[in-house]
Amino acid sequence: MRPRAAMPIVLASTSLCLGLGLAASPGGSPQEPPRVQGKVEQKPQARPHGAPVVVDPATVRIDDGDTVVIRWGEGDEETVRILGIDTPETRHEEHSIPYDQSFGPEGRAFAQGAFAVASDVKLIRAAMLDPYGRTLGYLILDGKNYSVLVIKAGLSDETVSFYGDNGLPAMAAEVKSAAKGRPPLAFEPPHAFRKRMRSVSDWQKSPHPNPAR
Repeated sequence: MRPRAAMPIVLASTSLCLGLGLAASPGGSPQEPPRVQGKVEQKPQARPHGAPVVVDPATVRIDDGDTVVIRWGEGDEETVRILGIDTPETRHEEHSIPYDQSFGPEGRAFAQGAFAVASDVKLIRAAMLDPYGRTLGYLILDGKNYSVLVIKAGLSDETVSFYGDNGLPAMAAEVKSAAKGRPPLAFEPPHAFRKRMRSVSDWQKSPHPNPAR
């Protein structure tokens, strides 16, 4: 997911600046967000937050393992960067991710399956948007924290330890507990992969001399 690009309910601006990248996401790493006096500009969440909001499962579109898009109505779509997790990236050339990361497609497939079988979906939003204007929140599927499910499946890094609980301590604690004692992840940390892919993308877009004949 983007920068899936990361990344909070009550997070300091500086924490958000460090790279909710997340985040990916739409997934991947979006364009550099606007800055105010050297800091990433964050905005408060205008939609209801802090309490569960019922979501029709049919309106959820999966971008990657940690980013979904909810269609509330005509012309009203909400991109949600799911809190507590950072799954392997999928290809998003528009966000300088020219290749899938190992286990990225598997992470997306896991999300697609989890949401496809869920009959009861709820969204709990954080109080602030991420630096790219996406909603930050947890998604609860049939009473289970999706972030916990993907952590237990070995398809996500845990990000609460770095970004804090975003003002949602109970769900953040579930994520940290799920990550304890698990085997090492089978993939490169997504934030490191995003950084490498940006360099690759920059090289691909730069002019190159014709090879010697």
